[in-house]
Amino acid sequence: MTGAAPLRIALAQLDFLVGDVRGNVARVIDTARAAHAQHVDLVVFPELALSGYPPEDLLFHRGLRRQIEAGLAEVCRGVGDVAVLVGLPEYSGSQIYNASALVARGAVQAMHRKGTLPNYQVFDEKRYFSAGAQPTVVAIRGVQIGVLVCEDIWEREAVLLAQSAGAELLVVSNASPFQLHKQRDREAVARERVRDVGLPLAYVNLVGGQDELVFDGQSFVMDAHGAITMRAPAYAEGLHVVDFLRGAGGKVAPCAAAVAPELSEAASVYGALVLGVRDYVGKHRFPGVVIGLSGGVDSALTLAIAVDALGAAHVHAVMMPSRYTSPMSFEDAKAQADLLGVKYSVLPIEPMFEATLATLREEFAGREPDATEENIQSRCRMLLLMGISNKTGRMLLTTGNKSEVAVGYATLYGDMAGGFAPIKDCSKQLVYRLADHRNGLSRAIPQRVIDRPPSAELRADQKDSDSLPPYDILDPILAAFIEEDLSVDEICARGFDRATVGRVLDLVKRNEYKRRQAPPGVRVSRRAFGRDWRYPITNGYRR
Repeated sequence: MTGAAPLRIALAQLDFLVGDVRGNVARVIDTARAAHAQHVDLVVFPELALSGYPPEDLLFHRGLRRQIEAGLAEVCRGVGDVAVLVGLPEYSGSQIYNASALVARGAVQAMHRKGTLPNYQVFDEKRYFSAGAQPTVVAIRGVQIGVLVCEDIWEREAVLLAQSAGAELLVVSNASPFQLHKQRDREAVARERVRDVGLPLAYVNLVGGQDELVFDGQSFVMDAHGAITMRAPAYAEGLHVVDFLRGAGGKVAPCAAAVAPELSEAASVYGALVLGVRDYVGKHRFPGVVIGLSGGVDSALTLAIAVDALGAAHVHAVMMPSRYTSPMSFEDAKAQADLLGVKYSVLPIEPMFEATLATLREEFAGREPDATEENIQSRCRMLLLMGISNKTGRMLLTTGNKSEVAVGYATLYGDMAGGFAPIKDCSKQLVYRLADHRNGLSRAIPQRVIDRPPSAELRADQKDSDSLPPYDILDPILAAFIEEDLSVDEICARGFDRATVGRVLDLVKRNEYKRRQAPPGVRVSRRAFGRDWRYPITNGYRR
């Protein structure tokens, strides 16, 4: 960088498909060429862009290794005159490294190996990768750039090593998944690091859904004082170009660019749910989805998410009334389907339910009705929904929330059946906040659905409160146990009744066998049922 000419860096906030090396390579090359047309000097791609993140045990397949090595060679041939920093698994003998390759002038000029491997929550990189030990500093148009990968900046050591090696600017490639308040945490950590070393930082993050993980993007640039000078929008692909100038004092600093606003809690979660559904359905090439619409808030929110993710033409809502379905539920389900413009079917389950009870009459003789009959209704509905799914190819979305899944207030092989569970990690209270948020954008859910007391409507005059503590009590207890690992005594110290706490925790432990058979769903909390929840089904632990 000479005189007043800026160093121009493009942050490629893109959605890559795990395992699709050829497709990912093509996107890297196309993006590099587009950046070159904007006179960009360096294009920075997210962590493990060539393989997609997280590749998990695909990393052990010899075929993937061959594809990665061939793909990197193709990137070297295809990107032309622009330099690119691209993430990939680097295979070296028996070792695999989470690496970032600097490609310029038709060859790999440098390779940085991620030194800090996360092994907590959803991350298990020590299962796959060896840690790098050396800093990597590369020169682009006279600017010394310290190359880092994701977790490297969560500890001071890697940043200090880059500074000691002569870095004037830090560039970080990331695949950082969304959870509540994650962007706040990322920027806080980045602010600590730049203040540690007095250097500006450019942070590019992956965007897109991968099974239960959603990557929210929100790439950013921060000056040496910790001020945000550019922030990319959440949940959207984009090539974000930022200029860096060397000031009179010789230090490199970013020029001001567009700063996307911070999202509210509800907006950030809702965006994650929409993108999670869009990518899960799209990447699996389903033609659409089918949803059981009950007239309750959970299925209503799921329907709104599906329409926002896929478009009304790709969503089929099915109302399956029973003898216990209220006129209100019937009316509200029809009203929402009409409001959103989706295909709507009404398939009564009463004939199936009566036939099932008749078939089981001798087996049930002398036994009073109980939850068994309730579960049969749910499983009748599952047969209809899965029949539509099989015949049309549309994937079934389940509609259960985290509160229900936690305590087993759901029917295995009934309403738990399906291919994807959008609100699986949303507590009941969060569901209500999300419904209000969605209606604040445009009316999508009848207000009566949000206001009425929740009910499964599997017996006469049933309410959720008949079986569970009120959700304003249940949800904080669940969060304390699941997300904070607190004991009974610690939870009670927050003002909750001991008997209630004990009952709730017993329900959580007792229903792990159900959760192991549940479909994946979007992770939004600090700890979701999925990759970061490994609770033994069979155990003798007592609280």
